[in-house]
Amino acid sequence: MSRRPGNPSRRFGDSSKSRSSPILSVGLIVLGSLFLIAYFYRGSGGLGSHLDSVSRVEGDYLCSGEVQRAIPILQKAYGDSMHKVLHVGPDTCYVVSKLLKEDETEAWGIEPYDIEDADSNCKSLIRRGSVRVADIKFPLPYRPKSFSLVIVSDTLDYLSPRYLNKTLPDLVRVSADGLVIFTGFPTNQKAKVADVSKFGRAAKMRSSSWWVKYFLQTNLEENEAAYKKFEQASTKSSYVPKCQIFHLKSLH
Repeated sequence: MSRRPGNPSRRFGDSSKSRSSPILSVGLIVLGSLFLIAYFYRGSGGLGSHLDSVSRVEGDYLCSGEVQRAIPILQKAYGDSMHKVLHVGPDTCYVVSKLLKEDETEAWGIEPYDIEDADSNCKSLIRRGSVRVADIKFPLPYRPKSFSLVIVSDTLDYLSPRYLNKTLPDLVRVSADGLVIFTGFPTNQKAKVADVSKFGRAAKMRSSSWWVKYFLQTNLEENEAAYKKFEQASTKSSYVPKCQIFHLKSLH
């Protein structure tokens, strides 16, 4: 609240009231600030997690929010394969919660980064074992084909080729019907500089041609049938993704 400068020509009235008015204004500002802080912290695990849930899940630059928007399209493309899903990536708690609301859907998640600011819902999913915090540079703690479909968002953007060579085949290994990759566009400048302190490095946004070449070099095959169904469902629903989406076959 800003104070207007006093009128020097006004010298009348009770001087004690003039002195008390600024003090009262400052007190109201401090009290209002305390109420705002209490509101943001209440039930959200802190102010930081509240802001993260708004900016990141709404899809400012990360693709986890895009996964949530694409769930209806994925259901049409993959059908029964959406009944047992593993999501890997930042904000997996939000994605898993969304998937669990779907009928006859089992969902698990892996959060590759620290979640000290996790909200109560995320902590509950972790206690139940629905979500794990794990470094995906190491082998995933699952048997081959443990999940019908594996969805990964953003995580691969933060991996160097050295670790990508290990992590991507491992994601394919634990899927029975396919792997869906959500990754950022190279032109997304926000993603290149975002969350360096959290992820340890800036995102490396690669072009679609880079990914296609990489898949061929690592003997990973595109799931053409799923790709066509996804494109058809996207057209009918007027769905335009803000991230690159790739469909890969599982290892057989």
